[in-house]
Amino acid sequence: MKSRFQYSKLTILFLASRPKFLVASAAPVLVGSCLGYATAGSFSTILFILALLAIMALHAGANMANDYFDHISGNDAVNRNPTPFSGGSRYIQKGILSPKTVLLAALVALAVGSAIGIVIVLLTQSVFILILGLIGLLGGFFYTADPIRLGYRYVGEFVIALLFGLLPVFASYYLQTEMIDTTPILPACLIGILIFLVILVNEFPDLKADAAVNKRTLVVCFGVPASVWIYRIALIASFLVAAVAMLLYRWMFFAGLFYLLTLPIAVVAIRFVNKKDLVKPGQYRASQITVLLHTIGSLALAVGFIISAICNPVV
Repeated sequence: MKSRFQYSKLTILFLASRPKFLVASAAPVLVGSCLGYATAGSFSTILFILALLAIMALHAGANMANDYFDHISGNDAVNRNPTPFSGGSRYIQKGILSPKTVLLAALVALAVGSAIGIVIVLLTQSVFILILGLIGLLGGFFYTADPIRLGYRYVGEFVIALLFGLLPVFASYYLQTEMIDTTPILPACLIGILIFLVILVNEFPDLKADAAVNKRTLVVCFGVPASVWIYRIALIASFLVAAVAMLLYRWMFFAGLFYLLTLPIAVVAIRFVNKKDLVKPGQYRASQITVLLHTIGSLALAVGFIISAICNPVV
């Protein structure tokens, strides 16, 4: 029987992985799987669950690895404006967990995700899935880990769009269809844009801390006013992609239509993402609404694909 201390330690480690943000990795798997169901007419529940567990474990491990390496770089230590959405879990800075413990927990979570990934590869006998899994594993770890530190080298936002957008949508689509084709491109771009916006908006509160340790994010590189416009242009682009997709592909009609219905949320997001509010200490309304848009937008696409599968069954 576990002691109270052991249970508390495990709970703390679980919370250090930032579980409430794991929806960011679950979303592309859900969308890609539902897309596969809409276009192929079949659905493997086992592969869907395994894919969810694998990517969420890898995401949890990447979160804790980022906490560790941002501690090593001094990034989190100099951050005087952490929010519930940015600045890391702060468990190391608050003395709740030691850096060594966080790193060990990260490696364990990454190992668990890799083990589940190996099971998927054995079940599918797919080199494609193996390659995408390795990219996800290495990309998540070296996002802040030396010597690569992708998040510090101008490309962090685009790496996240790839790891939490394009690649998992393609992978989960393949798991349901056993096909490698261009079908997932536009839905994957939508998910990629949404998570890009989440990462971008969370960089505004971290601006001073990131600049202090030479972490070259888009906000550090281009400044607040230009980054606000990058956010707005990317957000508008997502609705253009959805509109074009629903006109081009029958299976994209409901998904695109439901995504367009999130436009009121986008309008609120644009209102909150302004250079005046973003620089205010303790202000994170823009992050809240962007995360909400990512979640609802992803669900809109998934539900749209399911309805498409019901209305236009593959025979």
